[in-house]
Amino acid sequence: MSSAEKPPLLSIVIPVLNEAAGIESALTPLQPLRIAIPIEIIVVDGGSCDDSARIAKPLVDCLLSSPAGRALQMNLGAQHASAPALLFLHADTRLPKNAVEQITQALSRHAWGRFDIELAGRSGWLPVVSWMMNQRSRLTGIATGDQGLFLRASTFKAGGGFPEQPLMEDIELSKRLKRVSRPACLKAKVVSSGRRWDAFGAWKTIRLMWRLRYRYWRGVSATQLAKEYRDAR
Repeated sequence: MSSAEKPPLLSIVIPVLNEAAGIESALTPLQPLRIAIPIEIIVVDGGSCDDSARIAKPLVDCLLSSPAGRALQMNLGAQHASAPALLFLHADTRLPKNAVEQITQALSRHAWGRFDIELAGRSGWLPVVSWMMNQRSRLTGIATGDQGLFLRASTFKAGGGFPEQPLMEDIELSKRLKRVSRPACLKAKVVSSGRRWDAFGAWKTIRLMWRLRYRYWRGVSATQLAKEYRDAR
């Protein structure tokens, strides 16, 4: 628990795998909130072979170990969370100002939600990609993991958590949550790393992700798509 006086209002679950280069900069801005709000920070390491766990340990309320797999890691973190609200945050995603207050307000009216996103990186196409992601999410009611998906802990538990599949776990959870309610689509922006687009090319990555989403919609298994994703990279 972040404070001896008050239980946490929000549990932030962060899955990590070999994020030593950036995990300290991800966790440092959250430290004042551990006492002021308070929040609870749970990092779930998926077997990193670098110093991710060692660096994260003094900066979190709970450090867990899990087999690699974002869904597995996030589900484990949620099992150990003590707050009535959950935020699943990628290690390379930074929250906007007053994020906790905005989440609390949104969850007073909605069962779940997400932020808009701004991708940061070298490619000049990243603002376009960000805009496309936000518009698609607003139209479809589907949230991606790097948009900072948040929800009531009771809703997460009732829905069975993330499906333990190697890809598209955020898409599948969004589909389940849409049966409960439409998401709160917050215009405040999380800032996420555009390293995937920088590394593999913006349009190449866009085409790959749209093809994978289309094939998932057509019923291709997440296991097969994860293999295609690894091969393409």
